[in-house]
Amino acid sequence: MDLLSDVLSDLRADTVVTGRFSLAAPWAFNKPAVAGAPFRTCSGNPFYIVVKGMQPVRVEPGDFVLLPHGHEHVMCSALDEVPVPFDELMASQGIEPRFDTPLAFSAGGEGALSELYTGIVVFRESMRNPFLGMLPPLIHIRSGDAAIAPWLANTLTSFIQESMEAQPGWAMAAARLADVLFIHLLRAHLSSSTGGHTGWLRGMADPQIGQAMALIHRTPAKAWTVANLATAAGMSRSGFSVRFLELVGETPIAHLTAYRMYLAAGELTRGRSRLIEVAERVGYTSEKAFARAFRRWAGMPPRAYVMSAPDPLDLERRGGR
Repeated sequence: MDLLSDVLSDLRADTVVTGRFSLAAPWAFNKPAVAGAPFRTCSGNPFYIVVKGMQPVRVEPGDFVLLPHGHEHVMCSALDEVPVPFDELMASQGIEPRFDTPLAFSAGGEGALSELYTGIVVFRESMRNPFLGMLPPLIHIRSGDAAIAPWLANTLTSFIQESMEAQPGWAMAAARLADVLFIHLLRAHLSSSTGGHTGWLRGMADPQIGQAMALIHRTPAKAWTVANLATAAGMSRSGFSVRFLELVGETPIAHLTAYRMYLAAGELTRGRSRLIEVAERVGYTSEKAFARAFRRWAGMPPRAYVMSAPDPLDLERRGGR
């Protein structure tokens, strides 16, 4: 398995909330930041999406838009429309968005109709996921992109439409579909981007540094040193250290530690193992040594971190869809 597949296989949605918005021009609303990764696609009339500090993006039918970090954004039928807060739009229709129920509503005027198919994907440890952290605020994948499977748009829209009925098991099915969708969108983004990658992406693209990163990710509990990683990469220790730092933005050991702590955090929040068991799975024989390393990474001890883990239902209280 290639390194990118290794990384993506670790991204599994905890939950996903779906919705369908029927919006007739003119319309515009502001969506607050959310604790998840919203995605959008549409049929009918194109629309615009605007993230602060970025150029507006025109979303054509069949395009995909992904906001990996849940940034606040505006969606509108035309850029000169004044947006209203999403919460106010919902309140004006007597709608209170619920986390456990798909959302369907209609709004706007009497012009051209945009059918938006939307969702928010919530990933465990998304705030500390080192791969998600390097993604841009907005990813726009155009319809017909060679890296996107032609069936994906139809599958997604059909599923969201079906999810409106909230049949038994819809939430779990939506989460699994979100895994597939997210991986396809990220793969398309990575394959269509030209340069400008930083951190993990630059390292993965380098044959020698990528080899060392793959070893770290596949066997994080091994007692890796700069010396044996450099040997595996076919480089001198000094040359390897310099190049790893240049491409990845951190030293090999810092990268190893960060990845170990990310894996440990996932184990801890699942609550199925004792602390020493989690420590041993990521390469520590001492519970105290692990706790010290974890505290440096998270800013708090492991037990406090577990207690502070956000409830996915916070998403409902932080802006809905």
